[in-house]
Amino acid sequence: MHASRAPVWLFDLDNTLHNASRHAFPVIDAAMNRYMEDTLGVDADTATALRTDYWRRYGATLLGLLRHYPHAIKPHDFLAAAHPLADLTAQLHPMPGLRRTLARLPGRKILFTNGARLYAEAMVRGLGIEREFIGIHAIEHGRFSPKPQPAAFRHILRKYRLQPAQCILVEDSLDNLRMARRLGMKTVWLRPHRRGHASVDVLLKRLDGLAERWRGMSSVSSVV
Repeated sequence: MHASRAPVWLFDLDNTLHNASRHAFPVIDAAMNRYMEDTLGVDADTATALRTDYWRRYGATLLGLLRHYPHAIKPHDFLAAAHPLADLTAQLHPMPGLRRTLARLPGRKILFTNGARLYAEAMVRGLGIEREFIGIHAIEHGRFSPKPQPAAFRHILRKYRLQPAQCILVEDSLDNLRMARRLGMKTVWLRPHRRGHASVDVLLKRLDGLAERWRGMSSVSSVV
């Protein structure tokens, strides 16, 4: 179906706009481990186990740390330590056709990330796409509630005065897309395989196919 009005695009950052697995994720993981070793007094293996377990259980390592070590963790200190910006921006791996694809999409675009604000801002600048986004919604802006928690979605909808039916979420995480679809958003899943899912409206192997495919989505209503 042809979308009669421009949607509001909610873009994830890591492994959606850039290939975070090639450089950013290893840097962030190592920095998180160092922070937990120093702050919690645990060894490297324990820090790795906590980091991965909390990410799987809560959607973000920070949320697990705040729940299990509320008196030891200062969230802003954790985010600063976990995102060494000079190291992270030393290598940038944009998705193929990133700038051209974003420029061709109609409607407003908002970055919706579980990452830290300063990290998101630095990556957007480094990728040369800051003009494409009207705003960045990082984990601090949602009171440290990460996707796929409903609270994260409620915060961004309230902040930008959006209705779910206006929005298309572009993500590499199926869990986040499931929640978006449950709330009434359209969904685009970026993954290398062709097998889709009931919560996915559009399945793409590469981001640079998005500009051509968006017109095939169902009409998005109540767009401002």
